[in-house]
Amino acid sequence: MPTNAHVPFPPRRRTSSLPWTARRLVDDRHRMPVTLSMTRQIQKDQTPPAAAKEAARLQAFAAAAAQDLASASAQDVIAWAVETFADRICVTSSMTDAVIIHLAAQVKAGIDVIFLDTGYHFPETIGTRDAVAATYPITLISVTPSRTVAEQDAELGPRLYGRNPDLCCHLRKVVPLERALDPYDAWITGVRREETGARSGTRVVEWDGKRAMVKVNPIAGWTQEQVDAYIAEHGVLVNPLAGDGYPSIGCATCTMPVKPGADRRSGRWVGTGKTECGLHR
Repeated sequence: MPTNAHVPFPPRRRTSSLPWTARRLVDDRHRMPVTLSMTRQIQKDQTPPAAAKEAARLQAFAAAAAQDLASASAQDVIAWAVETFADRICVTSSMTDAVIIHLAAQVKAGIDVIFLDTGYHFPETIGTRDAVAATYPITLISVTPSRTVAEQDAELGPRLYGRNPDLCCHLRKVVPLERALDPYDAWITGVRREETGARSGTRVVEWDGKRAMVKVNPIAGWTQEQVDAYIAEHGVLVNPLAGDGYPSIGCATCTMPVKPGADRRSGRWVGTGKTECGLHR
């Protein structure tokens, strides 16, 4: 492990009062108000200069960790993150595959895994989510938006995903994720640099200024060949759609199959010019 891998992070209490179970279902329509976590409370309550100073300190902490862990294995990055943040860290997954979940569960059994149930997922994605929850030693947290699909249609008109995909993603992905991440100091993702141009500069540890927390990307430098090799070696669960021409899987309404040899994400939001849902920018 790098010499600075044990740099202490400011203690922060877990603010969620929800019980730990084999599987939790969180609906932000019924979630009780919670106190903002320490990191965000500092930025919320302090004067602007003090808040900026604290944010800069945390950003420097993440930058130092990124430098120390730049050449570390994915397992070592996760081990550092778990040692640093303990139960104040979670994993997020779209359930295209369970690579990042498999990696994290080996380091911390029972780790929270957040899945955004937008209401528009393929049945195969929901089936993969359920299989992952039954197979790996994790705590699955399935998060739903504040509106059901029917409620959103009634309030904003039908097929918002076609008329304004950015707003649809914001309401059904970005806002629910921000609520779900509130109890944590850090989150682990499966983002990789080669996926899109917007992700090409991804570091293994980053400061997520939008959410005032640390973002950990253990497989940022992996190629698709490395992902495939890891899946084959460890028998990792994969969404069955991945073998049917869907290498990148989002909502069924906004995901199309990809032609052989085409960009792996070219089936997402076809014809809109949109390449990201907003979770990772």
